[in-house]
Amino acid sequence: MSDDINILLVEDNFEHLRLTKYLLKQNKVPGNLFVVRDGQEAIDFLYQRNRFADPQSNPRPHLVLLDLNIPRINGREVLKIMKSDDGLKDIPVVVVSSSEREEDVSYAREIGAAAYISKSDGFEKLNQALSTVYQYAARTPTSPQ
Repeated sequence: MSDDINILLVEDNFEHLRLTKYLLKQNKVPGNLFVVRDGQEAIDFLYQRNRFADPQSNPRPHLVLLDLNIPRINGREVLKIMKSDDGLKDIPVVVVSSSEREEDVSYAREIGAAAYISKSDGFEKLNQALSTVYQYAARTPTSPQ
């Protein structure tokens, strides 16, 4: 894999989107950030269909940052779809959610999320987690489909 990393951010909250972009910039994460606002768009992006059909404009991500509380198809379902698909299950998924419910944390870990970050844990913890996860994703090869 090259030094550049393709990150898919699945987030419908504008302020959380801005914060995540800022933290990625602060961590000097090289690469491309692709943003979708709901679970259906995330699935379409991952399967490169509908408006995301062009693989040049919408490449396979090396890392997915996924909110659980998103419209249309919720994040739990997106995670389940990804981790049950042989073509997607090797992409690391970090759940970044406002939910602190133990059942959400347990579900995400059980299904195969690489990490679970609560948005309420604060700026510094989110920053550290994104840095760590980026380093992991940068070392984990994912072959383009």
